[in-house]
Amino acid sequence: MLPIPESIQAKLAHLPDTPGVYLWKAADGTVLYVGKAKRLKPRVRSYYAADAGISPKTHMLMQQVADLETIVVPSEAHALILEYNLIKEHRPRFNIVLRDDKSYPYVKVTVQEPFPRVFVTRQVTDDGARYFGPYTDVGAMRRALNVVKRIFTVRSCRYDMPREMPERACLDYYIKRCKGPCIGAQSQADYRAMIDEVVWFLDGRTDEVVRRVKARMSAASEAMEYERAAEMRDALSHLQRMEEPTVVLEVEGGDRDVVGYARDGEDACVALLRIRGGRLLAREHRFLEHIEDEPDADVLAAYLVTSYLAVTDRAAELLLPFDFADRPLFEESVSGTQVVLPQRGPRRELLDLAEQNARHLLEEFKLAGLEADERAADPVYDLGRELGLQKIPRSLVCFDNSTAQGKDSVGSIVWFENGRPRRAEYRTMKVKSVDETLGPDDFASMREVVGRYFKRRVEEGKPLPDLVVVDGGKGQLSAAAESLDALGLDKLPLISLAKREEEVFVRGRAEPLHLTRRSPALRLLQQALDEAHRTAVTYNRKRRTMRTVTSELLRIPGVGPVKRRALLIAFGSIQGVRQATVEQIAALPGWSTGAAERLMAALRENDPTATSPAAPSPEVSIPAPPRDDESRAGPPSTDQPDE
Repeated sequence: MLPIPESIQAKLAHLPDTPGVYLWKAADGTVLYVGKAKRLKPRVRSYYAADAGISPKTHMLMQQVADLETIVVPSEAHALILEYNLIKEHRPRFNIVLRDDKSYPYVKVTVQEPFPRVFVTRQVTDDGARYFGPYTDVGAMRRALNVVKRIFTVRSCRYDMPREMPERACLDYYIKRCKGPCIGAQSQADYRAMIDEVVWFLDGRTDEVVRRVKARMSAASEAMEYERAAEMRDALSHLQRMEEPTVVLEVEGGDRDVVGYARDGEDACVALLRIRGGRLLAREHRFLEHIEDEPDADVLAAYLVTSYLAVTDRAAELLLPFDFADRPLFEESVSGTQVVLPQRGPRRELLDLAEQNARHLLEEFKLAGLEADERAADPVYDLGRELGLQKIPRSLVCFDNSTAQGKDSVGSIVWFENGRPRRAEYRTMKVKSVDETLGPDDFASMREVVGRYFKRRVEEGKPLPDLVVVDGGKGQLSAAAESLDALGLDKLPLISLAKREEEVFVRGRAEPLHLTRRSPALRLLQQALDEAHRTAVTYNRKRRTMRTVTSELLRIPGVGPVKRRALLIAFGSIQGVRQATVEQIAALPGWSTGAAERLMAALRENDPTATSPAAPSPEVSIPAPPRDDESRAGPPSTDQPDE
């Protein structure tokens, strides 16, 4: 158990058993973490209940804690809102926080004023104004404001009208950018009607604005106010041009906010698609940090509480990719917005689009930080989501074994990077621990190959893959897990795939996963396993061929290991040796003309047609396998062959 400071020990005994918020503080009073609780007493005491089950992040937090503050509230919903406000105020280092949350601008419409203004701000206050944003794409915000200024004659002055009225109009009035409400040239009712259209436009309801502009244009034309009609015509043209590129997607009409989520280790991205009137109008996003060891549900909840709750123009429907523990409390806080978790249909397609946006934004963020060499393919993200991995499996290594009736047991290792084969990292090795007289033992072979591969990789300080895949079922998975556990790699994600049933077994789960046959994740796993199987079978055939050739040369007196190796490297097969000349053999290391002549005489005494059926054809070329029973299956190896 963690030691409890005396200042906290006295408070633990008197904690209330009611909803509230707790703040862990450092010795200097800095707030380290803010949390909420349905019942404060058991929640706070749980931090000191046991040391073994807490995450490294929580363990580090509790080592720095020197004081505790609690705030009691009437209900869990109040605790949720208070937690959000305190996180916003203190920015605790151990809470999940949104990157650059304070830097995103809003468009503010001061609808609480008699003559409202429209301008950009980065501070959101509860002053009765309408806020549109935040805009993560500042260019999109500037374009929206330019259209507002071009179409609507919103005043740009800062007078507190009608209390402050200038003696004469400014330049905007004379260039027709303002109708002069400050000098009484435009009534308050007419100005407020225009502001209503500005709000509709910023809210994405351009259809209503277009309808009103058309009506005013027709009325001006009938009244023979042709200059006014021309102004309405130009405004209508601008509106229609603005509307065209926003019709990216249409689904069943209505207003929706769609949340997409992507995560890669300690980084996550949430993309929010704003759909108004069935049209996709805008995309916003947030990057989240301090999410080490945090489950995805808690990360999503942190975004919704710290960012989405602050949004003023929420849609009637919010689509989320998965559920989280505080959803009932969150729904109370966003009254008027229905939370939906779609599984299929048009809404699920919208979620897929939002998730794809989040994946690409996260990739761009990681590429900008020089943390990835290239963009990961979509199946890699799909595989991470299907397996429930917190870190995207950009690199995966796949193992397979091959044997011929218990003889020449070999293993193969293939490496995939960002969903594509990386042949420079392919490896093959002979299996040494299996007694070939007892027949094949796939479990022991898998245990040896996985153990030897990772032992060498750890000793050489090479990077480990994000995912380990083995060919087979639960038995092969358990064998591979034993080897990883022995090396202290028990946290490395490990799965096995039984190709016939297409069942995915995950370490730590009792039941297998059944991926759909059209799943990109399943296709990626099948591609890796097929590549590992091809590599293993090729190396197994090579070993059988070498064994056949070696046994043939063993029957010839005077041909020792050094000479056999020279013959195999030079000619590759027994048939290649027969077709060689005495001069070619004598030129090899360790050979002389006399020894070459004796070899050729011995080969002529043997009947060429009596060779083993497993002997290779003349076209077979046998590269030399490398030293230490391990070889590269990709580029040609320069190591020495086995004896």
